[in-house]
Amino acid sequence: MGEEGTEGTVHLLCLAASSGVPLFCRSSRGGTPARQQLPFSVIGSLNGVHMFGQNLEVQLSSARTKDTTVVWKSFHDSITLIVLSSEEDTLELKLERLLQMVFGAMVLLVGLEELTNIRNVERLKKELRTSYRLIDSFLRDSELIGDLTQCVDCVVPPEGSLLQEALSGFAEAVGTAFVSLVVSGRVVAATESWWRLGTPEAVLLPWLVGSLPPQAARDYPVYLPHGSPTLLERWWQPLLDPLRACLPLGPRALPAGFPLHTDILGLLLLHLELKRCLFTVEPSGAKEPSPEQRRRLLRSFYTLVTAMHFPPEPGQQEEKAEDATHQAQVPRACYLVSGTEEPGTGWRLVALQLGPRRLLLLLSAQSPIHGLRGLASHTLHALTPLL
Repeated sequence: MGEEGTEGTVHLLCLAASSGVPLFCRSSRGGTPARQQLPFSVIGSLNGVHMFGQNLEVQLSSARTKDTTVVWKSFHDSITLIVLSSEEDTLELKLERLLQMVFGAMVLLVGLEELTNIRNVERLKKELRTSYRLIDSFLRDSELIGDLTQCVDCVVPPEGSLLQEALSGFAEAVGTAFVSLVVSGRVVAATESWWRLGTPEAVLLPWLVGSLPPQAARDYPVYLPHGSPTLLERWWQPLLDPLRACLPLGPRALPAGFPLHTDILGLLLLHLELKRCLFTVEPSGAKEPSPEQRRRLLRSFYTLVTAMHFPPEPGQQEEKAEDATHQAQVPRACYLVSGTEEPGTGWRLVALQLGPRRLLLLLSAQSPIHGLRGLASHTLHALTPLL
């Protein structure tokens, strides 16, 4: 399994479906935004072959060349998104979910009406610039994984019940049902109504907050001189210490001191029904591989097991009727060794699914293969109360 994002280039194209006019093109190389643009002739050819298929009632969704994977997707017969990736071992599942997130970002910041009823192409191009920062964050190497899993990145605070109680009280006091507390793009606590937001809203909102620069213009809470001069202090002043304790949780996601096996270099825990996940590549002080490499390995492994091995996730396309008889044969655990094939070397990756929870672990080369499933089962049991 190759490490995606190390050298490959990704090009994202957005076109008006009816006219084929390009609305924007965003690119990245090695997980870093790039200015490289595709020639207009290439853009026209990619859109032309897609439209040619549609005219023949053939839906062209993906194609592969020797070194590039291409995925097309149309939204509301108005917007066509095309992504080309030369990253090693890229699967269509990853690119399909990228396009879903990109269109969700466009709707979030521009509105569906503007995208489905295009009156002025040049004006729409200008309006779409507001979404570039969020869209570019999907193309670069990120510490988050919700763009791929379509589950909300979460952290587990040491005093979660106190924060949840304060958040619910604050939401009631200000008269809103949708409130969340976010650190580094990850949700610490949220109201019940916020959790009922659909996909991709619940993923996009904290991702948007995490993509903003430190000095970006934004709304600030204010004290109303007569109506609520002490509202914020009432709810949050007593909880300053628990709030400060959330700040270092971002990359680790788990409370300090949470017991994990020393062989674990990274983990991804998903609750597929709640659409929430815990993702960390910093559970230990080991130096190799780097955090960036760990994230790439786990993202690639998640894409592989989701596309190839595990049953469809809730909300995804249901399995074919003819495959239903083979349900008993659907795997619930799998592993692979990444890197050299020499005995005792190579990073170990193991995935285990039990009920609505799916756990992926990245383990050190010293971890014995015969013990992978037992280690994963023990870790999943320990993490279950958290998510």
